[in-house]
Amino acid sequence: CSVELKNMATFSLTEAFQEAERLAEDKAINEAVDLLNRIVGHSVTESVNGEEAVKVKELAILKLGEVLSKYGFAEELGNLIQTTRSIINVFSKAKAAKLIRELVDRFLDMEATTGKEVELCQQCIEWAKKENRVFLRQSLEARLVAVHVDSKSFTSGLTIAAPLLKELKKIDDKALLVEVQLLESRAYHHLGNVTRSRASLTSAKTTANGIYCPPKLQASLDLQSGILHAEEKDFKTAYSYFYEAFESFDSIDNPQAILALKYMLLCKIMLNTPEDVQTIVSGKLALKYTGPQLEAMQSIAKASQDRSISKFEKTVSEHQVYITEDPIIKSHLAALYDTLLEQNLLRIIEPFSRVEVEHVASIINLPLDTVEKKLSQMILDKTLQGILDEGQGVLIVFEGSSMDQSYTSALETMVDVGKVLDSLYTKAK
Repeated sequence: CSVELKNMATFSLTEAFQEAERLAEDKAINEAVDLLNRIVGHSVTESVNGEEAVKVKELAILKLGEVLSKYGFAEELGNLIQTTRSIINVFSKAKAAKLIRELVDRFLDMEATTGKEVELCQQCIEWAKKENRVFLRQSLEARLVAVHVDSKSFTSGLTIAAPLLKELKKIDDKALLVEVQLLESRAYHHLGNVTRSRASLTSAKTTANGIYCPPKLQASLDLQSGILHAEEKDFKTAYSYFYEAFESFDSIDNPQAILALKYMLLCKIMLNTPEDVQTIVSGKLALKYTGPQLEAMQSIAKASQDRSISKFEKTVSEHQVYITEDPIIKSHLAALYDTLLEQNLLRIIEPFSRVEVEHVASIINLPLDTVEKKLSQMILDKTLQGILDEGQGVLIVFEGSSMDQSYTSALETMVDVGKVLDSLYTKAK
């Protein structure tokens, strides 16, 4: 390094920081990290200008956090958070809270899955309690709820969220309140409690109406709104929300933009307009997200358009990572598969009044028990009129007959006559 940390009479921390910035820009990462670490570890009491030293130390901590997170040094960033907690007393309470929160945010946003995320958050929360830093503790607890939700520990997340929400409502911290209510909505949705999830989301949106919502938070609210509307099979409204979320995430270069885009394509497929998928993917905003994730959704759209079960199954097996590992896409595509299977079976059965189930299974290229199970379900759901003769292994299809309305009309007439007689009897009395 061209700048050495010698005695403070001949050395300026500001010059050292400027040199570290230059090294980081030149991608000399190890040298930049080493120099920034020495600036952070330098004693403020040895400096000629104490105020300048504190300011530079703050900038060095933030810059070091940025560099470590950008280049994937998760363990080193965790160590920096611990180091910062030990020297935090040189900063004002507001700056100290800002530093810790920003470093923890950077660590968690790396999604490095080091396994230490929960432990790190808990340590910082305990430290905040000891230091009596209420706002910082609440902020860190909100991040801990997010960690639990992202790691699928939904019950643990809700356990922390419940008392935190009560506190936030009392002090009227609306920005943080919206975040926690949104996390609560996500947790309830994953646990299958759609009613509670919708209630939490409604509360979050109501609270958000009274404050300025950053683009990321607004996009997250729109994304969750779209997910819940899709859950209720209202894919048209869901698409609108996903589009809003996609535009907001894209404007801030957030990686969740591609998730919103995938859900937009899913809505088009579920609305039975798979031909629109290619139009969306070739649009100006979507072009930069071209990759295996969008290719998977395009293949699903093509299979849906062709009403092809075999293409559908092939796509799911080839792109398993991008399809079955996303619970939202997985659940809706399971419903789509059922619909495709039903449509294909009805098309095959249509010319027959009596057909062997084995013959149907061979045409559709599916196992015999799968076809039998689906045909039974269709008969029970009255989408197919017929019976399964398991002894002979055949499906007997009945001719569709329109329901005679005479009985319904007669019953309605009798009910109306009854009402007239009751009315006459009341008047006679």
